[in-house]
Amino acid sequence: MKTSVEIRNTFLDFFREQGHRVVKSSSLVPGDDPTLLFTNAGMNQFKEVFLGLEQRDYRRATTCQKCMRVSGKHNDLDTVGRTPLHHTFFEMLGNFSFGDYFKREAVRFAWDLCTEVYGLNPRRLHATVFEDDDEAYGLWRDFIGVPRERVYRLGEADNFWAMGDTGPCGPCAELHYDLGVSPLDHQDCKLGCECGRYVEIWNLVFMQFNRDSQGRTPALPSPSIDTGMGLERITAILQGVTSNYDTDLFQPLIQKAERLTASTYGNDEQTDVSLRILADHGRACAFLIGDGVIPDNEGRGYVLRKILRRATRHGQLLGKEEPFLFTLATLAADLMSEPYPDLQPQREYLARVVRHEEEKFQATLNHGMGLFEEIVARVRESESGTLPGEDLFRLYDTYGFPLDLARDLAQERSLEIDEQGFFAEMEKQRQRARASWKGAGKTLQPVHQELVGQGYATEFTGYEQLEAVSGSVLALVRNQRRVPHLGPGEEGEVVLDRSPFYAEAGGQVGDQGTLETDSVQFRILDTYTPAQGLRLSRVRVQQGELSSGDAVRSSVDRPRRQATARNHTSTHLMHAALRRILGVHVKQAGSLVAPDRLRFDFTHFRSVRPEELSQVEDLVNQEIRRDIAVDTRVRSLDQALEEGATALFGEKYDSQVRVVAIPDFSMELCGGTHVGRTGEIGLFKITSEGSVSAGVRRIEAVTGEAAMSRYSRMDAIVSGLSRRLKTPMTHLEETIRKSLEDLKQAQKQVDALQLKLAGQKSLDTLDRSRRVRGIRVVAEEVADLDRSSLRQLADQLKNRLQSGVVVLGTPIDGKVSLIAMVSDDLTDRIQAHHLIRKLARLLGGGGGGRPEMAEAGGRDVSRLGEALEQTYRLVEESLN
Repeated sequence: MKTSVEIRNTFLDFFREQGHRVVKSSSLVPGDDPTLLFTNAGMNQFKEVFLGLEQRDYRRATTCQKCMRVSGKHNDLDTVGRTPLHHTFFEMLGNFSFGDYFKREAVRFAWDLCTEVYGLNPRRLHATVFEDDDEAYGLWRDFIGVPRERVYRLGEADNFWAMGDTGPCGPCAELHYDLGVSPLDHQDCKLGCECGRYVEIWNLVFMQFNRDSQGRTPALPSPSIDTGMGLERITAILQGVTSNYDTDLFQPLIQKAERLTASTYGNDEQTDVSLRILADHGRACAFLIGDGVIPDNEGRGYVLRKILRRATRHGQLLGKEEPFLFTLATLAADLMSEPYPDLQPQREYLARVVRHEEEKFQATLNHGMGLFEEIVARVRESESGTLPGEDLFRLYDTYGFPLDLARDLAQERSLEIDEQGFFAEMEKQRQRARASWKGAGKTLQPVHQELVGQGYATEFTGYEQLEAVSGSVLALVRNQRRVPHLGPGEEGEVVLDRSPFYAEAGGQVGDQGTLETDSVQFRILDTYTPAQGLRLSRVRVQQGELSSGDAVRSSVDRPRRQATARNHTSTHLMHAALRRILGVHVKQAGSLVAPDRLRFDFTHFRSVRPEELSQVEDLVNQEIRRDIAVDTRVRSLDQALEEGATALFGEKYDSQVRVVAIPDFSMELCGGTHVGRTGEIGLFKITSEGSVSAGVRRIEAVTGEAAMSRYSRMDAIVSGLSRRLKTPMTHLEETIRKSLEDLKQAQKQVDALQLKLAGQKSLDTLDRSRRVRGIRVVAEEVADLDRSSLRQLADQLKNRLQSGVVVLGTPIDGKVSLIAMVSDDLTDRIQAHHLIRKLARLLGGGGGGRPEMAEAGGRDVSRLGEALEQTYRLVEESLN
């Protein structure tokens, strides 16, 4: 029996022998495509090649691509574990032609691999084509020899593919495999039956049209091929099983889940569903975290959190309460270490992230139970008998409280739940998510598309030359239109045949500088690249005229470029230092390299401790003092990766890449500009560290003159403090610490005196208490107390009352703080959290708590007296 590793390698080797370049899987995070939440198909990393915006040095490619389908129209989450074929994470095998071969070769490759290499029975293979595609139909029937009864013509919904509403599109052909038996025991079903007997294994897309906004589909000048075969499905077929979950891709994970939950696979359908979900979600978590995704409340992190919590919930259904999913994630990293070796060094980090999220979910689930009971109490109070869908969805969305758990708990309490309202809120949330990820992708302005189409490109000379680079103006653009010249006071974009100006990329800002003709000088304000090879510099004409065809000399702003280069090389040094100090899980998640500072975002699960920041800073400055030559050279992508170069996840790379290395310390793929020797940086100083989002940290730093200037300012501040406190600098820290402690003790004494004074006044407050149907109620405004003291005073009053209700309010910094307390003997009739919510609404605020104690805040200080007066009426209503 072939293993999944052999099946994967066989596919790639077959196409390598057919002249295809084996291209490494891109990240699950498509950093250069805002239209996608996750990479969901093999063609994603070649999208701009198909659109004609990018050129590669190969025209045939093959990949095994990591994919996730958990959002948008490709959302398999709800069916995962319940069918034998669907997953969150999966691997897509594919072969691609960029204007090289077309239908005939694609069909032949597919048939030969399936029948001659994989050894599938040709009599069990069925082909489908688009109903109008006579060419594809003829290829299957006449060229390959598939009998007429096993070639089917289907409509656009099944066999026509489009990249979007407009753009490349075309018919497709699919290969289906007949398992011979129906999992549902259908006796005489045909292709199209959903019983599972016929499994789609390969989709061949023939991109031959370009649909415009009017729906017209003219032919593409270079038709292309995009195919996809699910590794999990072909593995199931070749291993002789009817479910993907019975293959060696999932069985070790399922068996581990069986041991962890003391369950048995194959005896009970619901147990099987839970075990399959654990296996699928465990490896999905490993790959998502491995590609830099961290649990969060939005975007990709929200999807990961949902997957984690869904798996945790299914573990609980199997009786597993303590964290366990982290062991499945690390096992997945072990099992996939051969095709994806970058997972293995991160296994401890994977475990830590998953375990933390499991523990956090258990805590939020416990908190959610308290909120669920509050919803139940409100429903009983209103006597509606139905738990509102909006409230249940908020509980689900905020605290991960599952609907099925809410359903079970409601049934136990003889209540209904508003499922329609729940799913209506879920749809609203999906629409919000789609809106936040609806980006238009990387599109060109029509004028830029025209320039690309006409072959305009710029030779970049800025690695070697910064000044007096001779060239000519190829084109001028103003207000998104080609113009013959730019006159005084006008700004526009210039395309040069040769340019030393670096175009903004990889976090590094674009160059500025000057353009000169024989008579006039123009200012270059910025440089950027809207498409591969097209380099645009934004120019301002102050006097004279700049025209297409002019001979020009280009000069980069040297001090600005050098400052930027110092910061870029420092970014590489810091990246390497962070990986050494914090761990190899650290990945770049964004950066800014400017002349005055650098900013570096990276994946890390917690804040970086001060001593770790000091170690990073020391390491970088140590490399600067070594004054090592920075080595930059061009390598093939495969060679660079084999030599250990760091590639950034979410980035696409050409087959030839620029490698920037600081020997024995750092080596990265990078097209930016750098110093010649590390000593040119001079000095490196971290200025801040903080959180960007869940699991992503940000460090800002300065180098060179900016770092020296910072040290000078800090020294002036420290010297000034030393003089004012009359303390030597060596003792300054201890003196300040002691002064702060003394101040803290003094404040405690002030707070204690204020509380004592308020306590003495509380005797008068008790005398002003009112009786509401025999129950003593105190509702008073107090002054000069913080929240903690307010809480203590309320507790004192409640104890003195022994039986009663206390509500206190105080203005703090222009807002209102409220507290309500109810003695234990009355909480079955009066609940503090219900009382406080109603009072807070009068003040334009909100709050909550428990039946015996609740707190709230409000914005309208002017209505505090009115709100407190309402306390007596609300207590009366509660008693009624």
